Amino acid sequence: MKKWFSNNLLYIIGALVGAIAGYFYWQQIGCSSGTCAITSKPFNSTLYGAVMGALLLGMFKKERKKQEEKLG
Repeated sequence: MKKWFSNNLLYIIGALVGAIAGYFYWQQIGCSSGTCAITSKPFNSTLYGAVMGALLLGMFKKERKKQEEKLG
């Protein structure tokens, strides 16, 4: 469990920061008419922010080479 957590730390941090940003976006800007797909509800905006944050910080994750590639 600890290894999984350390391997995915950037995704987790990105998702948390993105979720907070998405919620604040809904709270401050939102959608007054209610027809906006993402910003009409806080859940949608928070979930979208979490996904975007995880993808954004996930780009900076360094891939580890397998032991087989080092030997061959």
